[in-house]
Amino acid sequence: MIRNTLLLSLTGLLGSALLSTNSLANQDFQQAYDSINTQDLTKHIKEIASDKYMGRSPTGPGEKLILDYMTKKFKEAGFQPGNGDSYLQAVELVEITGNEDQVLTIGDKKYQYRKDMVTGTSRTSEFEQLKNSELVFVGYGINAPEYNWNDYAGLDMKGKTAVILVNDPGYESGNEELFQGKTMTYYGRWTYKYEEASRQGAAGAIIVHETAPASYPWSVVENSWTGPQYGLWKDDGNKSRIAVEGWVQHAVAKEIFAKAGLNFDKLKKQAMTKPTSKKLGGLTASVEVKSKVKKSTSYNFIATLPGTKTPDEHVVFTAHWDHIGFDDTKKGDKIYNGAHDNATGISGLIELAQAFSELKERPARSITMLAVTAEEQGLLGSKYYGENPIIPIDQTVANLNMDSLNILGKVKDVSVRGKGKSELDDYLARAAEKQNRVLVQGENPSAGYYYRSDHFNFAKVGVPAMYAGGGSEPLDAETAKYRKKMSLIVRGCYHQPCDEFRKSWDLSGAVQDVQLYFDVAYNVANAKTWPQWSTTSEFQRTK
Repeated sequence: MIRNTLLLSLTGLLGSALLSTNSLANQDFQQAYDSINTQDLTKHIKEIASDKYMGRSPTGPGEKLILDYMTKKFKEAGFQPGNGDSYLQAVELVEITGNEDQVLTIGDKKYQYRKDMVTGTSRTSEFEQLKNSELVFVGYGINAPEYNWNDYAGLDMKGKTAVILVNDPGYESGNEELFQGKTMTYYGRWTYKYEEASRQGAAGAIIVHETAPASYPWSVVENSWTGPQYGLWKDDGNKSRIAVEGWVQHAVAKEIFAKAGLNFDKLKKQAMTKPTSKKLGGLTASVEVKSKVKKSTSYNFIATLPGTKTPDEHVVFTAHWDHIGFDDTKKGDKIYNGAHDNATGISGLIELAQAFSELKERPARSITMLAVTAEEQGLLGSKYYGENPIIPIDQTVANLNMDSLNILGKVKDVSVRGKGKSELDDYLARAAEKQNRVLVQGENPSAGYYYRSDHFNFAKVGVPAMYAGGGSEPLDAETAKYRKKMSLIVRGCYHQPCDEFRKSWDLSGAVQDVQLYFDVAYNVANAKTWPQWSTTSEFQRTK
C-alpha cells in the first residue's frame, strides 16, 4: 500500500514537472512570438527603403550599405556568420547594358526601343545581332513531353527567331485539363521560353507582351528589361543562350502577323488548344545589340543560429535584398526604392532573427537567414546558391521565403502560392488556426507566383519550399475600407519609383505573417521528421 502510494506520488510529481516544463516552453515561445511588432518592422523598412540606399541595385552604391546594415542587425540577434567566418557569399555576375538606340526592323517597318519593343542579350558579348532572321510563330514555345505538347515539333530553328505567347495554353482557353488550367506552370514563365528557344537552336526569341497573361503592364517590361541587366558569369560567355532575347507590344505583334497575311487572334486561339507553329510569311527580323559588358561581384548574405541537438540540419529563410536601383534618364524621381518589394521581406528576416534570439531554449535544428542578391534579374542570387549551396542540400530541411509582405492590414485568410505542394502547408495551417485564419490558394495563380521568387530555386533542387502571406478577406469593415483606399494609392507602383515607404501603411498584417513564419520554422526545427513534398507536386527530393 505504501509502495503504491509512493508510486502515485512520484507519478504525480513527474506529471507536474512535465506540465511545468511544457508550460515554460510554451511561455518561452509565446514571448518570442509576441516580440515581433509593427514598430521595429516599420523602423527597418523605413531605413532600407530610404534614398541613401539608392534602390539597392546589385553592385550599386547601396549594396555595401544594406550588407552592413544586415551584418549589424544579425550580429545583435546572436546569429553567427553562415559561410565559415563570413556573412557573405560572393556571386560572380556579369552586367550587360544594351544600347538605347536599338531598332528592330521587321519587313519595311522599324520598331523603337522601349516604345514598341525591348531587345537584349544574355551573352557576355559586346555585339550580337539578328540579321534577316526568319520569324516563326511557335505558339507558347513549350516542349513538355509529360503534357504531350511540343510547339517545336518538326521545326529546324537554326538561324530563326521564335515569336512566342506568354503564359500557358490553359490560361485563356479556360480548359482546366490543359497543363494546370489557370494556374501557371514554369512553362509559362519568360525565363523558360528563352531557355527552350536556346535548346532548340534558335537565333532569337521574341515574347508577345499582353498585360493579363503576363500579369504586369508594358511599363514593367520597359523598366525591368532595359538598363543594366545581370546574369551569372559563365566562362564560355553564355554562348548556349540565343543571341537576342526580346519582347514586343501586343499591337506590334498583331501588325506583324497582318503583314504576313495572318490573323494573330485566330492563331493564338489555335495555340491554346494544340501545339502550333507557323512561319510568318517570309518576314525577317534584324536588330543590332551593342552592349557594355562588365564583370562584377555581388553578395548573398547568410547568417545562422546553431541548433541545440542537430545543428547540421537547417531551416532556411530567404528574402531578396536587391531592387532596381536608379535611372538617371528619368525626369523627377529617379530612385526605385523598393519599399514593398522587398525592404519588407528583409525587415521580416531581421524581425525573425530578433524573435529567435528571444528564446531561452533554441530550436533543435539550426535557423539560417539567407538574403539573396539579383532576384529582380531572374532570381540569380538564389540560383547561384542552389548551384553552390553553403549548407548541403541534403542537410536543408525546408525553405521559407518572404517577398513583399502584406501592407494592407490584418486578414482572415492566408494566401499560399502553390498551395498543396508540400507538408509545410500543414505546419502553416496549424499556425494560422492560432490566428483564426484559414489557408487559401494564392491570388491570381495564372501569374505563376510560385515560380517567380527565390524559394523556386530551392524547390528545383528538391527542398520543400513555402511562399505565403497576406490574404484577400479583411479582418473587419475598417480594414476593408483602408485596403480599398491604399490599394488605389499603390496601384501601378510595382517596379516603379513610387514603391516608397508610406507612414500610412498598416503593417499589422505583415506582423501576422512574420509571426506565422516564426511559428512554422520553430515547429519544423523541433519536429522529429522532415516535411515532404506532396505526391502530386512536380518537385521531389533527390534520394
